[in-house]
Amino acid sequence: MSSPNLHPMVNVAVKAARAAGSIINRAALDLEAVRISQKQVNDFVTDVDKAAEASIIETLLTAYPDHGIWAEETGREHGAKDAELVWIIDPLDGTTNFIHGLPVYCVSIALAFRGKIEQAVIYDPSRNDLFTATKGRGAYLNDRRLRVSKRVRMEDCLISTGFPFRPGDDYKTYMRMLGDIMPRASGIRRQGSAALDLAHVAAGYTDGFFEPGLQPWDVAAGALMVTEAGGLVGNFSGDADFLEQKECMAGNPRVYGQLVAMFGKYSNFASAGDKAPARATNVSGTLAEADAITAAAFAAGTPLGDAEANPATDAPF
Repeated sequence: MSSPNLHPMVNVAVKAARAAGSIINRAALDLEAVRISQKQVNDFVTDVDKAAEASIIETLLTAYPDHGIWAEETGREHGAKDAELVWIIDPLDGTTNFIHGLPVYCVSIALAFRGKIEQAVIYDPSRNDLFTATKGRGAYLNDRRLRVSKRVRMEDCLISTGFPFRPGDDYKTYMRMLGDIMPRASGIRRQGSAALDLAHVAAGYTDGFFEPGLQPWDVAAGALMVTEAGGLVGNFSGDADFLEQKECMAGNPRVYGQLVAMFGKYSNFASAGDKAPARATNVSGTLAEADAITAAAFAAGTPLGDAEANPATDAPF
């Protein structure tokens, strides 16, 4: 059922996400019947991923046949080529959880216009939680407006992450990152679904998130959720143009600044100076540097969720 309060394209994406969620929920009732194959070591795909993706693509292209498609399982095989409007799809983010019957997974759909994310839907079928966002118009969980958390001190913060798991992943660097954050944060959580991790930052359930090795379909929708909820998102060095860089970090503005100060030296896109020996680790020093980073981020562009400073404007479609 569509909502008159949502952007028309979000309504179509919601329809697609709910249809995919129904496929996933039905399959979850009989996991032994699910066919599983490996794309590579520790990277699984099921017939459910494929069926959910096909359903999403059919729904989107029926409504918008001139749009492009960029999907996890079929890439750019479907949809219009060289389209300015492209749907970025992860039909089942958290496949390994799904295979094991752990109900932490979701459907993620984003719409990019000339490479910039304009619309987003994340659907958690296990909980029937629907996250939606439109650029400049806020992020919502069902009918509730989302705002990132207000926590400031890292020692009070809950930080989510994702572990490296593919052959060739840089485990040693990730362990150093964990070593930096674990003594400082209140807690670290690994759910196994980056899209949900970002949605939960937007909802204020967690205060920050970081993970290497992510693909655009893992983070496209969640990134817009975070910025529309008043947070910041980028690569480990704080660059907001991160979608295809396989580094993602997000948080409320103060926490994000601290994460950049902590993890910037590990970014593949940091300058040589930033990769120099670790910065000062005392809390007050980290906060001072974080404030400078956050101020720079706001100077570069107000977070999309700040409706007063960045009022909603009509999208070009």
